[in-house]
Amino acid sequence: MFNDKSILITGGTGSFGKCFTAYLLKHYSPKKVIIYSRDELKQFEMQQDFDAPAMRYFIGDVRDKERLKSAMREVDYVVHAAALKQVPAAEYNPNECIKTNINGAQNVIDAAIHADVRRVIALSTDKAANPVNLYGATKLASDKLFVAANNIAGAKGPRFAVVRYGNVVGSRGSVVPFYHKLLEQGTKVLPVTHEEMTRFWITLDEGVEFVIQNFQRMQGGEIFVPKIPSIRILDLVESISGKREYKLVGIRPGEKLHEVMVPEEMAHHSLEFDDHYVITPAIKFFDKNINYKKNKLGELGEEVADKFEYHSGTNPHFLTVEELKQLDKETL
Repeated sequence: MFNDKSILITGGTGSFGKCFTAYLLKHYSPKKVIIYSRDELKQFEMQQDFDAPAMRYFIGDVRDKERLKSAMREVDYVVHAAALKQVPAAEYNPNECIKTNINGAQNVIDAAIHADVRRVIALSTDKAANPVNLYGATKLASDKLFVAANNIAGAKGPRFAVVRYGNVVGSRGSVVPFYHKLLEQGTKVLPVTHEEMTRFWITLDEGVEFVIQNFQRMQGGEIFVPKIPSIRILDLVESISGKREYKLVGIRPGEKLHEVMVPEEMAHHSLEFDDHYVITPAIKFFDKNINYKKNKLGELGEEVADKFEYHSGTNPHFLTVEELKQLDKETL
């Protein structure tokens, strides 16, 4: 679907953007791949690895609507990956997080409608479900904006959807490279905020492939949630350090013990497919009556049970220590 098409990635110099770009160039022949980000150094460094004729680099911030409008001219598809993502940083700098994650999301929506792009997928996070920290709250607001954008765009406008998933293995700022760095510096015992902590776990490649699939599946208004494994923090410590020794440092500002991707309160809006869940819009679109039980690929979903919740602590699939070790080797 991306052959001879133009794709724009906000926050395109990040871990996801690089992996998504590599996938596009390997599997498709896009007309243009536009990397939109505010860091000129990261763009320069990315150009050394991605210099295909289709590549374009736009310096710009999602806070700047006019620059987004300029970058989206003649664009077919948009992936919105730009965000301020560090939980403690958001707690200490709330207004900056709001400007990027909420105001920036609305700017992406407005620019996409103005440019008449075809489809937009915004990346979300498990922290957006039942949020207790500001980062999660801003991403929940962003999710709501992208769902409602289908109403604003009207019947012939762009279609908007959201992809929500958990911690990305080895992404910049995640715990795995942090632990490896500590061990390289001679740390003997790794820090743990709480020994009962669990998280959803997904690789960058899996995240990219899931986004690609959902561009094909989407009808507009869905929040797509992949079925992925969970990890226990102490299993992760053992898989990286070779021992189960740790020091408790306390939960960081805004941090949760467990994460939820489909909250119980949204069970009556949720559908289960073979390898993913879909949270359907709580609002009705005035111009469409969409059957979300059958997506654009013809896949069929069923309603989940009452009080269903997709929770990292009760997830039936947990990675073992050995599986974590193998995954660590593959992502280094």
